[in-house]
Amino acid sequence: MIQLTTPVSEAAIRALKVGDEVAITGTLFTGRDAVHKYLHEGGKLPEGVNLKDGILYHCGPVVVKAENGDWKCVAAGPTTSIREEPYQAQVIRDFGLRGVIGKGGMGDRTLKACQEHGCVYLHAVGGAAQVLAACITRVRNVYMMEQFGAPEAIWEFEVKDFPAVVTIDSHGRSLHREVLAASQAELAKHL
Repeated sequence: MIQLTTPVSEAAIRALKVGDEVAITGTLFTGRDAVHKYLHEGGKLPEGVNLKDGILYHCGPVVVKAENGDWKCVAAGPTTSIREEPYQAQVIRDFGLRGVIGKGGMGDRTLKACQEHGCVYLHAVGGAAQVLAACITRVRNVYMMEQFGAPEAIWEFEVKDFPAVVTIDSHGRSLHREVLAASQAELAKHL
């Protein structure tokens, strides 16, 4: 398990290869469809949200208010990333992202942006929302809640040893493409 601490250097990201398992400690910001579209259309990040050398998590968490008034995340599973494909390359470039976490993989534009800008796509385990939420040690803040609603808001999480696997690296490899090609080749043998 490779330890990554945010903010992450480009050198640390370029050292990663497809298949590497990582444990992330530091800050994660969430961002889903509404945030990606907003940024793609020229929207500005709220004060306090700095994605430079950071990691963006495709997640619509379940967050509740505790009795003391603090937020508590009870479920934080990844959402399907391919929906962000029209926007992700630009967001990586414009905001200096070093990592994107989600599930299901991403397409060629994101793959190219990861290569050009020193970023990786990290796959988190779907169906493990409560396990992943246990890695969130604190909900630091929430942004754009009024504008987008809770699942689409930007949540700022403090995490410790958040697990993920590199499935698109900064060297042009995509495990998603490789699995698809191998599956198609195997299927062709039986047709």
